[in-house]
Amino acid sequence: MATPPSGTGFALTLERDFKAPPERVFEAFTTAEKLARWFGPSDDYTCTVHECDVRAGGRYKIEMKHKGGNVHIVLGTYERVTRPSQLVFTFGWETNPAFGVSRVTVNFEARDSGTRLILVQEHFTTAEIRDGHDAGWNGSLARLARLF
Repeated sequence: MATPPSGTGFALTLERDFKAPPERVFEAFTTAEKLARWFGPSDDYTCTVHECDVRAGGRYKIEMKHKGGNVHIVLGTYERVTRPSQLVFTFGWETNPAFGVSRVTVNFEARDSGTRLILVQEHFTTAEIRDGHDAGWNGSLARLARLF
């Protein structure tokens, strides 16, 4: 997968608090079984994690199938893995390459009895594509919160 361009495009930033320590929230992002339980914009999607090699240079591939039959596949490469505080990975759609490749940085910060998650996704080519990903991440993070 191509590397996103440096310093170009649109970006989004999301912050959420979870009632679990950083180690557990990090694990939800890096364990195929747990990732499959929450990744996807709504409960109308089932998720299959085909690849989840969580190490710098490792790859991931996630298939989301809508109950109506549409299939969306996202894939990328882990650029930085710092347990349990940070993940950096590329993000591209096998099923829609026109969206381009973006970069996601997820920070997991210990807060009181839980975790503050800060997700930044950058290098979108249009505001419309960014806004679509914003909706998808918001739905996914709401589903993630239910795991804790």
